[in-house]
Amino acid sequence: MGYVAVKGGTDAIRHAEELVEFYRVQAQTPPLSVPQIMTQQRLGVDKVMGEGGLYAPEYAAIALKQTEGDVFEAAFMLRAFITTMERRYYSETVNTREMFVRRKISASFREIPGGQVLGPTRDYSQRLLDTRMVHETETDLQAFLNTFAARIDKTRLPEVRTYDKVIDLLKREGLLQPVGNAEDRTLKDITREAITFPAPRSARLQMLSRAETGGLMALGYSSMRGFGATHPTVGELRYGTVPLRVKDPSGRVRHIGQIPLTEAEMVSTIKVSKKKQAPYFAIGYGLCLGQNDTKAICMGILDRAMRSPDTSSPANDAEFVLYHTEGIESMGFTNHLKLPHYVTFQAGLSNLRQAIDRANAEAAVAGGVAAAATAATPNGAPAPHLDPKPAHA
Repeated sequence: MGYVAVKGGTDAIRHAEELVEFYRVQAQTPPLSVPQIMTQQRLGVDKVMGEGGLYAPEYAAIALKQTEGDVFEAAFMLRAFITTMERRYYSETVNTREMFVRRKISASFREIPGGQVLGPTRDYSQRLLDTRMVHETETDLQAFLNTFAARIDKTRLPEVRTYDKVIDLLKREGLLQPVGNAEDRTLKDITREAITFPAPRSARLQMLSRAETGGLMALGYSSMRGFGATHPTVGELRYGTVPLRVKDPSGRVRHIGQIPLTEAEMVSTIKVSKKKQAPYFAIGYGLCLGQNDTKAICMGILDRAMRSPDTSSPANDAEFVLYHTEGIESMGFTNHLKLPHYVTFQAGLSNLRQAIDRANAEAAVAGGVAAAATAATPNGAPAPHLDPKPAHA
């Protein structure tokens, strides 16, 4: 993180902190509980965890409460919190084929393994403001839960299972671009190594996974609108939980729990020269913490765009994409403009004043020369053209 609060004016800073806390509680409404935020602000908590780079729903909820719902500040707090923690283990590679699917859709095929599962989403509802929520009570919540549970026939629940992926259908026909080149196999840990360019795909995907959702969406959208060459189709979008395993010091792999993830595999057609080879499909990949369809889809778009040899479009330029979608850095740099710049501004102000003084002086000299020439011309005839600048200027 490049920018943090500066020191100086301790009393004023302390008073500002007290005042912002006063603004949070001055209405004396019942305080939000952390479990309430974790459950009823679930998507906000997921976004904070994804951009903070830490799976910790309780801490993300605390950060949201502390920052009055400011997702940028909350993610900043989680990112700072990580730096105080000791890293004891590296997880084994997560296998999303083991995902306990809660949502699974494809825009490429109507019939997919296990069928389309809409899951928890507002994609297909009208965005109408529900003013009834103003008067929502615990009784209303319980009534909804009772009605919901009554519609479930527990005797007809299917067995919990995992599903094949949609891209397997394309692989079987040999329609997908093969993977396994050096770029795909080079592993970098961006939390331990500063990113350099050209960055391998592992570093790019890590950066995208922690990037700010709005930034990713802006660049992904730009590529689809023509400022780039990527306009893919959703091969498969999944949301669910996957097992997480670590290897203990004895080398034994242990299951430590499950984490919720959203995964997107975006299918693009790759254009090739007719003389060289047949066209094929390629996959752009996105994976992020929690449920965040937009982020995973835009990750997939940009993953594919950044592999384009043409870097003339912003979305195709890895350095442009990765540096400008890093929300914590971007927020820090933007907000540093509020910090004192007295010396640099005064220097600029002094230069500007001197430049204005010089311009005024030159204008006065030019006016004096012109007046003298007019006075010296007999019978009011037009004065000859005179260069106001000295010959040596």
